[in-house]
Amino acid sequence: MSNLQQIDSLEALDEALYELESAEDFLEFFQLEFQPEVVQVNRLHILQRFHNYLQQQEELPDSVQHRIAVYQTLLDQSYQSFINSSAQQEKVLKIFNRPQPGQGFVSLTAISTQSASKPEAL
Repeated sequence: MSNLQQIDSLEALDEALYELESAEDFLEFFQLEFQPEVVQVNRLHILQRFHNYLQQQEELPDSVQHRIAVYQTLLDQSYQSFINSSAQQEKVLKIFNRPQPGQGFVSLTAISTQSASKPEAL
């Protein structure tokens, strides 16, 4: 894993990020303190939130150090949102945004059945 001070170009930063595999890798790379027990149960949610924050950025800085600072800030915000909250409360992943079982309603008239057509004889 590269040291942040050794990164001297955006290409080098992209290459270093490409090698990161877990939320812990990202947090360590960006030198952010974290509680392993929080990350263990929320790693996917933290990374998805980080991705969402990055997608909301209209433009990222061209300077390597400024871009690293933006990434650090967004990743820290992503992690911090799960310190006193849960994945269910934060609703980062699509599955948590679906209606709860029994809350959806489909009327009988909305259900239609189609009879299976018989294949034609050859």
